[in-house]
Amino acid sequence: MVATVTLEPAGRCRWDEPVRITVRGLAPGQPVTLRASLRDEKGALFRAHARYCADATGLLDLERALALGGSFAGLEPMGLFWALEPEKPFWRFLKRDVQTPFAVELEVLDGHEPETQRLLGRAVHERDFLAPGVRREPVRAGRVRATLFLPPGSKPFPGILDLFGSSGGLCEYRASLLAGHGFAVLALAYFRFEDLPEHLNDVCLEYFEEAVNFMLQHPKVKGPGVGLLGFSKGGDLCLSMASFLKGITATIVINACVANTLAPLHYKDMIIPELSYDLEKYTITESGFLNFVDIWGNPLEKTNHQSLIPLEKAQGPFLFIVSMDDHNWKSEVYARIASERLQAHGKDRPQIIYYPGTGHCIDPPYFPLCRASVHAVLGQPVFHGGEPKAHSNAQADAWQQIQTFFHKHLNGKKSVRPSKL
Repeated sequence: MVATVTLEPAGRCRWDEPVRITVRGLAPGQPVTLRASLRDEKGALFRAHARYCADATGLLDLERALALGGSFAGLEPMGLFWALEPEKPFWRFLKRDVQTPFAVELEVLDGHEPETQRLLGRAVHERDFLAPGVRREPVRAGRVRATLFLPPGSKPFPGILDLFGSSGGLCEYRASLLAGHGFAVLALAYFRFEDLPEHLNDVCLEYFEEAVNFMLQHPKVKGPGVGLLGFSKGGDLCLSMASFLKGITATIVINACVANTLAPLHYKDMIIPELSYDLEKYTITESGFLNFVDIWGNPLEKTNHQSLIPLEKAQGPFLFIVSMDDHNWKSEVYARIASERLQAHGKDRPQIIYYPGTGHCIDPPYFPLCRASVHAVLGQPVFHGGEPKAHSNAQADAWQQIQTFFHKHLNGKKSVRPSKL
């Protein structure tokens, strides 16, 4: 091999950290193709590639060189990561075991034509999900089924409960990465995990209250309250928790509904019914994907009033992260309804960040876009929306906004670093 691939920082780094890729030993102006590939824990292959030309000294630096085409174009130092696409259609990029890294193979191929390319150099780059010193502790306390991630150090840390959506199970990758930024984070399962209910039929808020109390009583969690982070169905659960439970200081929801969805919510002697929906109102995109954005009832219609979550009862601030190209439901409309409701009750206007060109599934930085995935029950691909470049920019910015918001309201810090958008 004639080319040397160098990565900075050298060695293993976190998935949410940028890496600088350079190639040395090329001829001046030499055309090459860079290719990235990885396999997830289930063996699914993801790939991305881009065409470049070395500079006048034979150096290729992805922080300065423009991609001339391929999976992306232009100045995209991390494009080989966020542009990864699955070989198997509709396969979502996920990290199921945060205790092992992803190994990304980077290859330098001669020329821009696939049939004439020969390998000039390669490197394997490991990207993990646990920062040095972060502890992963499974939690089986009472009814609570979760995993707690604790940063290194003897002091207590601001606590966060992290909830995902209607796919169920226990998702740890967001919590594990957040712990690397100074938070004690509880990744909380609430169905389809171990002895929890298999289906989302009836939801009892007492279960989530037990999880909040677990965090408030933990010696490594800094009080007097905790933060909530919820995506999709997990988002409306966080809104309900903030509205009815004590000890909630700040709440962030990602593409969440302002009404209770999918299953009745029980708390003590109260029941909040689920928002109405009509599956007959789905549409089909030009690509043949199911589009569910129009199946949901209007939360402001009289028949749905009881499903609305009384946000005005919450004590802490809200941050709504909204994808403008969300095709699962009308996240933009729901955020506006939440803002109007809070202000009508004399509460502060929530912080809302709108991201154009962004689909439903907002993950930490450099996670590839999931535009569509196969519905677990219907067995057909469901459209989530988004464009890869805009989605990548949004994920990087939203990740910083999440940290800034929680550091400000849980830790008393004004900012971590300025937003890039």
